[in-house]
Amino acid sequence: MKATRNLRRPRVLIVGCGDVGMRCVRQLQRRARLYALTHHAERRDELRAAGVTPIVGDLDVRASLSRLAGLAPTVLHLAPPQKTGDGDTRTRALLAALTAPRAGHARHLATNAAGRLRRAQRGIRARKAPSIVPDGGMGARHAGHAARVCARIVYASTTGVYGDCGGAWLDETRPVAPANERAKRRVSAETQLRRAAARRAVTASIARIPGIYAANRLPLARLEKRTPALIDADDVYTNHIHADDLAAILLRMAARGRPSRVIHASDDTTLKMGEYFDRVADAFGVERAPRITRDEAEQQLGPMMLSFMRESRRLVNTRLKRELRVRLRYPEVDDFLRTAAHAGRDADAAGGRGDAPSGRANP
Repeated sequence: MKATRNLRRPRVLIVGCGDVGMRCVRQLQRRARLYALTHHAERRDELRAAGVTPIVGDLDVRASLSRLAGLAPTVLHLAPPQKTGDGDTRTRALLAALTAPRAGHARHLATNAAGRLRRAQRGIRARKAPSIVPDGGMGARHAGHAARVCARIVYASTTGVYGDCGGAWLDETRPVAPANERAKRRVSAETQLRRAAARRAVTASIARIPGIYAANRLPLARLEKRTPALIDADDVYTNHIHADDLAAILLRMAARGRPSRVIHASDDTTLKMGEYFDRVADAFGVERAPRITRDEAEQQLGPMMLSFMRESRRLVNTRLKRELRVRLRYPEVDDFLRTAAHAGRDADAAGGRGDAPSGRANP
């Protein structure tokens, strides 16, 4: 009976099963048969312990992805693009694998088609009229069906595709204007998915995601290193989403998202970057980041950090609430920080008794 229930559960494939992927796993446990693509052999035991069937493969090695065809009708594509170039070759490889004919299924259809042809030639009436042309024993209609293993894909993109918007409010209809290679690769992935959906090879929904935070994803290490932030006059607006809320949004999109629809997976927070760092510092009792001008930042900070400090925008999340009817666990960053700080104080108090860890989150 248990095996029958397992077979009847919906199948979900997670591609890129990192922190957010594992949060999706925890929310889906006992409700779906879960698979995860991984190229780290050492992660197989971890995934199995979480109730996930590991599929060993590498998005950079197409030949390793053959098992993905027809594996699961729902795919959470959480893997980032490769680190160089303007086009996302990993999404291209994933789409090729997901839409490839399943060899076993194709042989099964070919055998059935050939059998119907033989029965028809012997004058035996088949249950369904054969629709077969000379094609190695398999009709064009059936071959096409074998080649189209239509998956529903939810893609985790980034709000970086908009580039710098000067702090303006924007919804999902805003044209993309990627300002760096990293964002251009994300636009490439979105475009590939839209084109695959247009030819009905897949069904795709796109989540554009801002800065992700959680207890293990706070800028505490940055604060401890005294890495500076911009003065208010030069600072940029940033957007946020808690990792657990993001996992819930991705799963809601898989269940209810409109085809080829873009959704801002963002909370209601309206903060500049330096303000966000200050809120975290105050919540955890550490010193606030020093402030510098933009000109000073150009001299002192690395290119990755500077790229985030050059883009300012505020996201409208109306679609998230009206279409998906998502109710965020943490509507604003402050809602989480109050909870985290309270938990930290309780843990510190218990720490004197040796029965609880430190309340400080890992960055």
